[in-house]
Amino acid sequence: MIKLRLKRFGKKKEASFRIVACNSTSRRDGRPLQELGFYNPRTKETRLDTEALRIRLTQGAQPTDVVRTLLEKGGLLEKKERASIAIGKAKLEKEKIAKAKTKEAAESDNKEAVESDNKEAES
Repeated sequence: MIKLRLKRFGKKKEASFRIVACNSTSRRDGRPLQELGFYNPRTKETRLDTEALRIRLTQGAQPTDVVRTLLEKGGLLEKKERASIAIGKAKLEKEKIAKAKTKEAAESDNKEAVESDNKEAES
């Protein structure tokens, strides 16, 4: 299976990446089948060989998650909401609702306590 992934190069702590097509069993920095672009995370510079990428995608090459986001930003792929992101959003919504309920319960308990203190003070 052919994968589209990042190949690291550059100095220590100053990495840049090439977007390459390679066999899925080859090493990260091994010899690629074809170089398809460039990505520098420090300057956010991205250069893509769109024709070669389209050809590889039509041949069935599978991009990694990072390469997929770069291709989505470059307009080569449609943005697709992944299952993990949808699950994470649902979990955040549940937590937000639970937090709001506990906050409302705490506020109502405080109001009841203040009212009972006022009644005791009056008597």
